Amino acid sequence: MTKNIIDELIWRDAINQQTDAAGLREYVNDHHIALYCGVDPTGDSLHIGHLIPFMILKRFQLLGHKPVIVIGGATGSIGDPSGKKAERVLQSKEQIEHNQAALTQQMINLFGTENFEIVNNYDWLSRLDLLTFLRDYAKLFNVNTMLNKDVVASRLKTGISYTEFTYQILQAIDFLTLYREHNVQLQVGGGDQWGNITAGIDLLHRVEGADTKVFGLTIPLLLKADGTKFGKTAGGAIWLDPKKTSPYEFYQFWLNTDDRDVIRYLKYFTFLDATEIADLEQQVQSAPEKRIAQKTLAQEVTRFVHGQAAVEQAEHISEALFAGDLLSLTAVEIEQGFSSVPTVTYDGATLNLVEFLVDATAIEPSRRQAREDIQNGAIYINGTRQSELDYQVDPNAAFEGRFVIVRKGKKKYTLVRVATND
Repeated sequence: MTKNIIDELIWRDAINQQTDAAGLREYVNDHHIALYCGVDPTGDSLHIGHLIPFMILKRFQLLGHKPVIVIGGATGSIGDPSGKKAERVLQSKEQIEHNQAALTQQMINLFGTENFEIVNNYDWLSRLDLLTFLRDYAKLFNVNTMLNKDVVASRLKTGISYTEFTYQILQAIDFLTLYREHNVQLQVGGGDQWGNITAGIDLLHRVEGADTKVFGLTIPLLLKADGTKFGKTAGGAIWLDPKKTSPYEFYQFWLNTDDRDVIRYLKYFTFLDATEIADLEQQVQSAPEKRIAQKTLAQEVTRFVHGQAAVEQAEHISEALFAGDLLSLTAVEIEQGFSSVPTVTYDGATLNLVEFLVDATAIEPSRRQAREDIQNGAIYINGTRQSELDYQVDPNAAFEGRFVIVRKGKKKYTLVRVATND
């Protein structure tokens, strides 16, 4: 594969629009550049949808270019109208600062600290007084042009405040500031950012000269084979924060990728080369039941986001659950592996199995039903079938005294939290 990053991105189907495709391709062939992507601190964690532009920045970084992440401490306080049908609810300063700190750490996890920089647009936008904003910047923007931007035009029927209307000016100032102070020449964003990106390039050409080497690139909307948006699941978003989405759940998300999507995802979310991906594509065709491509995808993305130890832990949990070997798992692994099953809490007393199933946890609706299921061999405690009515459930028997795992029948699990030890 060619070493030109643009050719690689095209092969990976990672480019939607470019402001100057030929110019950017030629420029990055001869120069290392700085490029940026912004993220507003509207939450304290990124989700896998955010990975889409950041994968592009990471690919540039691996070829010697410098990614710059802009945390939108200022723009995030007013709200980007892109993709929104109504005004955002404004957040408190304290919440924004908390979110900024959390997102900064996640970015460092992805990009490291070498040849990488994180900046906050609050540092320069907060210093702008109203007259300077109007005189030096706003006068350079034509209202008719701003109204024709898709992101604004889509909101005119429902209404848009002047605050959100000016968002594209503020983002343009970001690009200008980054060009002047950090040598940034390329902005990367989602398709809904096209209007904001071109506004920044227009501003740069006005104030720095028409021949200024600055570029914009947007990424395609990533849809699943069934037509739904990538990253949306019945259970909600898949977060990068391991406290919101455990590494095991994260791994399982990628492992469950549809055969029709897995090669596209391998191209987009991994750093495997064309030969490796072609081999995996062949395995999807010849032995889809082995799911080798999905397993590789899960390993690669989980390693990138959470590290190799998380991959090994996720695979250990998967293997133990498949084999029914629950006692080989730690309490932390139990919490990850059973995070999506029904959960109840009891006080931790050692109880007769019937009392435990009926009185303590309400897993069974009645003592008669509990006795029937126990005698029929349908009840498992911590992975072991219990068919004796006088069996005593000891909460300290496994998992550091924090959990008891109950299985009823073949697949119906309940995670029982032990309140006195949790």
